[in-house]
Amino acid sequence: MTKETAIKLFEQKQVRTHWDDEKEKWYFSIVDIVAILTESENPRKYWSVLKSRLKKEGSQLATNCSQLKMQSADGKFYKTDVADTEQLLRLIQSIPSPKAEPFKVWLAKVGYERIEETEDPELAVDRAMATYLKKGYSKAWINQRLKSIEVRKELTDEWDERGVKKGLEYAILTNEITEAWSGFSVKNYKKLKGLKKGNLRDNMSNLVLVLNMLAEASTT
Repeated sequence: MTKETAIKLFEQKQVRTHWDDEKEKWYFSIVDIVAILTESENPRKYWSVLKSRLKKEGSQLATNCSQLKMQSADGKFYKTDVADTEQLLRLIQSIPSPKAEPFKVWLAKVGYERIEETEDPELAVDRAMATYLKKGYSKAWINQRLKSIEVRKELTDEWDERGVKKGLEYAILTNEITEAWSGFSVKNYKKLKGLKKGNLRDNMSNLVLVLNMLAEASTT
């Protein structure tokens, strides 16, 4: 099985997934998630009823969910409703189930933290440092990484003033800068590091972070 159609296990049950290399997103089979969280004998029917209810409520999830061909238990491929991570978390909020409750509690906690950070942005910095420490990064590396965020912000502020649009134009310019100093496009650099999701800078050494900061500061 290829990495693009990897099967993930959740409580020893299979969740069919698909990795979109262009969008850099994971897509998850909604029926598989519903089956795990609800333990319904007919998860397809459960999702059909839930989707109808969400549509009546005006939910964008039911309207915008995509379909991909995924392999079924019989070995054949059928069109299957899928959700990206954001849509999946929204779906979980709509499922009344004890198994969904821990996710709902976590989402509420994260939402509260973000609201607190809008009132006191320093909390976001503290949270970032705590997260990096939990991941095993050294304090020296973390300080360097936070400095790189500051340098990047100065660059994007300059782009904003010059009328550069976020999204595709940011990505094109970032790619040009990365290729100029490293010899790799962002996509190829991520492949070199074995990355799908995640920030490329979080996988750079102190020295490489300095080189990247120098490139972005020079560009600014």
